[in-house]
Amino acid sequence: MIVRETYLAKIRPFIDRPLIKVLAGIRRCGKSVLLRLVVDELLRRGVERERIVYMNFESFEWANIADGRALYAHVKQQVQKADGKKTYVLLDEIQEVEAWDKAVNAMVVDFDADLYITGSNSRLLSSELSTYLAGRYVSIPVFPLSFAEFLLFHQADTPSPERLANEFVRYLRIGGFPAANAMDLGLDETYHMVRDIYASVLLRDTVQRHAIRGVDLLERVVRFVFDNVGNRLNAKNVADYFKSQQRRVDLNTIYNYLEALQSAFVIQRVPRYDVKGKGLLQTNEKCFVADLSLVYAVMGHSDRLIAGALENVVYWEMRRRGYDTYVGKLDQAEVDFVGLRQGEKIYVQVAYLVEAEATRQREFAPLLALNDHFPKFVVSMDAVCLGHVNGIRHRHIAEWLLAKDW
Repeated sequence: MIVRETYLAKIRPFIDRPLIKVLAGIRRCGKSVLLRLVVDELLRRGVERERIVYMNFESFEWANIADGRALYAHVKQQVQKADGKKTYVLLDEIQEVEAWDKAVNAMVVDFDADLYITGSNSRLLSSELSTYLAGRYVSIPVFPLSFAEFLLFHQADTPSPERLANEFVRYLRIGGFPAANAMDLGLDETYHMVRDIYASVLLRDTVQRHAIRGVDLLERVVRFVFDNVGNRLNAKNVADYFKSQQRRVDLNTIYNYLEALQSAFVIQRVPRYDVKGKGLLQTNEKCFVADLSLVYAVMGHSDRLIAGALENVVYWEMRRRGYDTYVGKLDQAEVDFVGLRQGEKIYVQVAYLVEAEATRQREFAPLLALNDHFPKFVVSMDAVCLGHVNGIRHRHIAEWLLAKDW
């Protein structure tokens, strides 16, 4: 089992604090393993195993606990066995339990317990947590493997520059679902596994959770979004596409489907940020996918998607590092990403190759037009990078992803 230290480092400061630790992310991104790593951490700290309650609600073992009342009663029994000592309660895929939020709120009030929960639907978690648990929780988003974690999984954490570039190409194709990386599988087998993940997410966290009846239309929307990763896209774009295919679709239906896909962590809609006005814009957002393997498993691999694929990787790496990440607008130009974090700012331009002079000018120009002191990067897959150009750093995307500090 690979230790995902990045997440443990975020969790540790909150152990034994009176806050519910909420780990949220797409199914099979590694939330259950993280909870088991928390259990190991507690045991190392001297907590007796009898005081640790771990329940995975995707397991048939807990099929009899279908609502909050039954959950509360079970945990109460375990708390009583602890004989006055703190109990550690870890509840995996909590959204499978009806009225779980009321039960968890009652546990906070009634028990001396340290609580950890995971979930695979952001709307469910955010709405119910804000209703019953406002001010009592800390949210820790969980993503599929970063490139650095991918290298650890494949025992290639210090590769040569040549192998690093090759491993990055492999990362683009295989993606970051831990289960797909834990086994030595070929691409066909990997995509078969990922298609099963996709089917589960679509059925359980999208169709069933949102009572969607037009499953065929939903899947068509998914394919359109996957085919346009990194392109400007909104509900009207999608509706216009279907109109061009002689299929009229209600705009609100498309909007609701995009919302449902985002709440299941399949996609993330990213708004534009006016660099000069320092405000968010409501038009021409972009969509990114939780993991590129979903795109290839559903659509097949195509080199045509490389530009969007690279942007997809960069977007999620910035999110992993805690940046609120947007598409930048600078007058008529676009900066691929603007990242904001506690007063810090970073600009990143993403390209496949910038060896051609016209491409270099196009990619560097928006960053050269910025007159602030914040870090500015152009990242690409060029074998030879340009280093520093008027304060802008050009780096191979694989090296940039592994850099400890930008």
